[in-house]
Amino acid sequence: MTQAGPPSGRERAEDALAYPPPPSQTAGTQISPAPPPGTQGYERAIAAPSPPGAPGSALRVIGNILWLLLGGLWMAISYAAAGLIMLVTIIGIPFSIQAFKLAGFSLWPFGRMMVTKPGAGAGSVLGNVLWFIFGGWWLALSHLGSALLFAITIIGIPFAIASVRLAGAALLPFGREVVPLTNGRN
Repeated sequence: MTQAGPPSGRERAEDALAYPPPPSQTAGTQISPAPPPGTQGYERAIAAPSPPGAPGSALRVIGNILWLLLGGLWMAISYAAAGLIMLVTIIGIPFSIQAFKLAGFSLWPFGRMMVTKPGAGAGSVLGNVLWFIFGGWWLALSHLGSALLFAITIIGIPFAIASVRLAGAALLPFGREVVPLTNGRN
């Protein structure tokens, strides 16, 4: 025997599965395509990072300022200097672009992440192999070392996580891009 009254949430969900809406109600809706490979479901942001009133934006700014004071500025200057040196040769120009990308990411890492570009191909693979051989592993190792130093203190754990993310970015930067986070994660 059923009780009279409004249906519960579970009953509404079961009804929605059992009885789909008529075509007249779904005519204007569009199904969005699957996210590009490597984005793991993150929406690609077109606009700037979180607006000032967004939840967590003040914490990200504080984290980024502390990051700058604890070594992020020197890291960014080092990447930018290496990028300028690589600009001397024509062969080094693609590598300098990656160094400048890493400089920007290491300057302000909270609230942003690196994702795989949808159109990355064989050139990115070749660039990553050369980058890895000529110093990417060393850069990643230095970021992991700083992550270990940050992780020793409990208050430094968010900075250790950012250092590990930078290690992954420094290891294989070709075919990836820096995007703002849009789903409320760090």
